[in-house]
Amino acid sequence: MKAGFFSVAAVALLQLVAAQPHGARHMHHKRDAVVTQIDVVTVEAQEVVVYVDQKGQFIKASTFAASVAPPTTTTSPLSTTAASTTKSPSTTTTPAAVSTTTTPAPTTLVPTTKSTPPPPPPTTTAAPPPAASPSSAPVVAVQEPSHAGPGFGSAVAYSPYNEDQTCRSTAQVAQDLAGLSEYQVIRIYGTDCNQVSNVVNALAKGQQIIAGIFDITQVSSEVAAIVSAVNGNWGVINTVSVGNELVQDGTAPSAVIAAIGQARAALTAAGYKGPVVTVDTQDAMLANMELCAASDYCAINCHPFFDQNTAAPGSGAYVLGWVQRIQAQSQGKMVVVTETGWPHQGESHGLAVPSYANQAVALASLQSTFSSNMVLLSSYNNLWRPSQASTYYAEQYWGIHGNSPSGP
Repeated sequence: MKAGFFSVAAVALLQLVAAQPHGARHMHHKRDAVVTQIDVVTVEAQEVVVYVDQKGQFIKASTFAASVAPPTTTTSPLSTTAASTTKSPSTTTTPAAVSTTTTPAPTTLVPTTKSTPPPPPPTTTAAPPPAASPSSAPVVAVQEPSHAGPGFGSAVAYSPYNEDQTCRSTAQVAQDLAGLSEYQVIRIYGTDCNQVSNVVNALAKGQQIIAGIFDITQVSSEVAAIVSAVNGNWGVINTVSVGNELVQDGTAPSAVIAAIGQARAALTAAGYKGPVVTVDTQDAMLANMELCAASDYCAINCHPFFDQNTAAPGSGAYVLGWVQRIQAQSQGKMVVVTETGWPHQGESHGLAVPSYANQAVALASLQSTFSSNMVLLSSYNNLWRPSQASTYYAEQYWGIHGNSPSGP
């Protein structure tokens, strides 16, 4: 496949939904803002090269050194064709204006990552390189303490549901997974639709899954489903998550912690020795650090799109800021981003504008900031989810590779 590419300047690094099993409803949540002060300086940073195919879809991102200057102070609203430079979680500085010309990447850079062709993008033009934010070189990995962690370099979320909310067949799952062979880890969320067995059997050599226990009132049966699907081959399981954003949705932390303990005991008895965690939003985790204490690492879903003061180029800095805040309270445990991304369709709010171009810019920012332990949302569009104003009508359109190859 002939690929095109464009470059975006690296984003400042500051100190700062997930899919659900069939029949359940999980929505992304708006995130609270945090105010910080930024001192602007001129520094050496890295440029991010974004590789796209002939249809303007994101393939991968690479970085190389470049000298950048501080952004201008001209105010310019972000449109679907130009992404504004932004900052860490909700700063009070004004976003910089964006250049309207594209910069060709060096001819010596050749994309090597395979990708499933996505659907045709809208008629809007690709986003030009945003103005550079003042920064030092991106931090490509967060602190990794001695506690056990997942240690993967690339990961993506997958949901095995058709548009009408029926289960995808074994053959459909195999077709979908064949387009995701470049990822080291596939995250799933439950055990319904025989998804653990179907996904495990469709994995490429060396791939693993983050398995999910969705219903914490059914821990025993969901553990049994995982044990049966794995059939003693625990090497395919990277992590088992117990619940997804439950405290954010109103479940008592004590109930989630009890479920973690129950699941860990049952999994250990079956021969599993890997991490067991619960996953929640960054806000819920920071407010209830006992969830992290009960887990083998801190697992957060962190979506910059839901912060109206963060534009696509600031995605990496936004997520890193939250990781660092939670890391500071984690007593040495690793913080892993179990969901993050950017939608390509939906309604805009503030600086957050969904578009194919901004999705590519956001993914480039995230991947240049995190070299490991980050799960992208999502592999394919999740058309089975409802379209709602509360999530800016974007819930269905987070797919990095467009619609599922096995059907909507």
